[in-house]
Amino acid sequence: MAVYTDVPDEELDVFLSAYDLGSVLSLKGIAEGVENSNYLLRMTGGTFILTLYEKRVAAEDLPFFLGLMDHLATRGIACPTPVKGRDGKTLRALRGRPAALVTFLDGLSVRKPRTEHCAALGTAIASLHDAARDFAGQRANALGPSSFRGLAGACGGEADRVAPGLAREIETEIAALEQAWPKTLPQGVIHADLFPDNVFFIQSRVSGLIDFYFACNDFLAYDLMICLNSWCFEEGGQLNITKARALIEGYRAKRPLSSAELAALPVLARGAALRFLLTRLYDWLKPAEGALVKPKNPLEYLIKLRFHRHVTGPSAYGL
Repeated sequence: MAVYTDVPDEELDVFLSAYDLGSVLSLKGIAEGVENSNYLLRMTGGTFILTLYEKRVAAEDLPFFLGLMDHLATRGIACPTPVKGRDGKTLRALRGRPAALVTFLDGLSVRKPRTEHCAALGTAIASLHDAARDFAGQRANALGPSSFRGLAGACGGEADRVAPGLAREIETEIAALEQAWPKTLPQGVIHADLFPDNVFFIQSRVSGLIDFYFACNDFLAYDLMICLNSWCFEEGGQLNITKARALIEGYRAKRPLSSAELAALPVLARGAALRFLLTRLYDWLKPAEGALVKPKNPLEYLIKLRFHRHVTGPSAYGL
């Protein structure tokens, strides 16, 4: 289970005294996730998610994340809504950490997405991008291409322990992306982490988008290619072109992609693959103290990176 911080009953009672939510029925740690301590909190006044933000989430970014969720919820996006206490605040302290309550969403994540899931996700991403257009908050992408050299360096030269020659391959890829990365594509607020476990479905309908703690301002099409990497490859590492087409066409049905965005999809997909290769590599080599969840294998994203490296146009994604 990925809970880092235990919450004693007496401290929970003090925390909850700031809200009008009734009495506690149960509190259960949530196994998924690696960034924060999450609990399912059932009260007589409803069901909520209690999150304690651990060290990897910067406290100064929390107003952006919580404000974004509140903004999106008011515009019809099915996402957790921060719960305000009687003082009107959504962020407070628990166990010496920033903490917040958000509403609970119905639905299930899918372990093996089907084509219809990918199509629905594409439309949901475009709807999120559209709803966030007038959000006033700004947050740079701390894990964008400008961070790649720092991430590689933080691995301490140990990449070759995971795969022979990996350190050199990463260095070569970073240099190539620094030269090829676009500069003028449409930008806005993106989720930046819409993996299958962060999307809930009821049958084939998206019922919720969660875990906005990597959200930032970046190229809108980059968000789409993060999802292509995480939703459209099969377990053996092959791209499912039918799923890729469904994802992108689902997005385009809500928000058309410009010719420049279409041309940039391969390099954006490479950047997305390298970003998750690097963060997974770091977690693999330097697992978080106290985490009970197993780090994810970075080599999954090395395979995806190598695929995108040889793509020359959007036709490889079924377009």
